[in-house]
Amino acid sequence: MSVTLTEARLCVNHMLARLTDEHFEPLCGKLERVDTRVKQVLHERNHPISHVYFPCNATLSNMVYFEDGSAVEVGTVGNEGFNSVELLARASVATETSVCQIEGHSLRMTAQDYMQAVDGKTPLRHVSECYMQGYLAHVSQTAACNRRHSLEARLARWLLATHDRVQGRDFLLTQEFLADMLGVHRPSVSMVSAVFQKDGLIQYTRGRMKILDRGKLEAISCECYACVRDQFKRVLNVPYG
Repeated sequence: MSVTLTEARLCVNHMLARLTDEHFEPLCGKLERVDTRVKQVLHERNHPISHVYFPCNATLSNMVYFEDGSAVEVGTVGNEGFNSVELLARASVATETSVCQIEGHSLRMTAQDYMQAVDGKTPLRHVSECYMQGYLAHVSQTAACNRRHSLEARLARWLLATHDRVQGRDFLLTQEFLADMLGVHRPSVSMVSAVFQKDGLIQYTRGRMKILDRGKLEAISCECYACVRDQFKRVLNVPYG
């Protein structure tokens, strides 16, 4: 079911928020509000993309799966943008597998409607390209971060970025899934999480994560969190931090 302009505005997505009512309202008839569940696969690598998702308080992970069944997150999508940026290059299939990381709701439209809406120098194409610039900076920074920085720093960065995207609420998160996000074994995540909890940075109970001290997490995090945050501030005026 399509949404009204008022309903769409209530579903806060910072990229779509850059559109004026004049440019946003015609899109509302093509948008629907949907809920996504943890580990729900939205599209698979090398398969056609059926829908484009604009997260509101959900967080999505772009994953690469290996032959042995292991997986690593290569990019995260939250309320700053949308998944399936490859459609801007007129891709016919997905380059990565998109999985719901943190449950919540999103606005979505069919890939066909999205392609029509970004055909030419349209307002949606402009904000999509601004987001793509920030997303590419995020992906490259994450690759460098995973190569150079400690697990403690990377976990702090990941928790801060996720906390931003879920609008300050606590969230469900298994340590198994978090290990996939960081590309490490679960015992390593369990050990670092236990230290963070002991030091009063987080509270983790029965798969539910709550941030208790952002200041300490920011002190532990590497510069990559601020670097990516500042990129999205610059290209889309996302009010993080």
